[in-house]
Amino acid sequence: MPRQRSIEEFTSEELRQLLVEKRRAEREARLESFRKTGRVIQVETENPIIPNVIPGDDDEPEEEPLTNRRRARNRRKKGMERFLFIVEILAIVGLVLIIFQAFNVLNLLNAETADALAMPQLTPTALITAVVLPSGHTAPVEGVEVRPNDAEIPEHLRPLMQSYADLPIPTPGAQQARQIQIPAIGVSAPIVLGDGWEQLKKGVGQHVGTANPGEVGNVVVSAHNDIFGELFRDLDKLKTGDTVILTTQDRSFTYVITGTQIVEPTRVDLMAPTPEKTLTMISCYPYRIDTQRIVVTAILQED
Repeated sequence: MPRQRSIEEFTSEELRQLLVEKRRAEREARLESFRKTGRVIQVETENPIIPNVIPGDDDEPEEEPLTNRRRARNRRKKGMERFLFIVEILAIVGLVLIIFQAFNVLNLLNAETADALAMPQLTPTALITAVVLPSGHTAPVEGVEVRPNDAEIPEHLRPLMQSYADLPIPTPGAQQARQIQIPAIGVSAPIVLGDGWEQLKKGVGQHVGTANPGEVGNVVVSAHNDIFGELFRDLDKLKTGDTVILTTQDRSFTYVITGTQIVEPTRVDLMAPTPEKTLTMISCYPYRIDTQRIVVTAILQED
């Protein structure tokens, strides 16, 4: 009995031949089966033609179209996979852009909402802010018209001072000072609201925005010392303990002198509010020279 050879011992040509013979035998078996069942009619010929069959020729035409179809199908599959991959990448990029844009829009809306809800910081401002003490004017000289002394105002503040001069003066209320009396120097004069050039022509002027008589704070009044009646000419003669009476529409308030000082025109801090009920009187100084200010302070005499 011949020894059986393992598959590794066959050459590729032998394996191919064996495969062809096996397929031919299977085909012959199928034909024989068809003959027995009557599905194949056998026709006798005088000279049967036996085709010259080259081993493997009947298989090649069957395998080649199948391989080509598989390759075409694989190419189409790979092409579709590439297309789907590109679509997925584009979808991811588009989603990222949409999220980024939505994030920016949300931040913008939050910022706009915060700005809309933010309350402006309120800062108190006086109705009129003085840059020099009131009642300043040029020294009276015979033959020369007296006018406000703009030279004592810092140059960079002169436009600001002019804008304040154009502001309207509020209507005096019932609690504002209407009359001032200083018995020690014989002064009795009306008080008007405002201490500009035109107001001080009419009498003693109260600085707009300062306290009313009897209130906590600083009542600031001023008048000229050498023009328009020389109402405050003798302020320098007042002594500590002398009295000043301010009268409103309803009642009178008595203040007691506490001190006197000579200062530069720019000492506007002396007009600032105080935690007590005080009075400050201001005029030009010295008499007919008017390069400084005399400031007399007093405090309310409580009942």
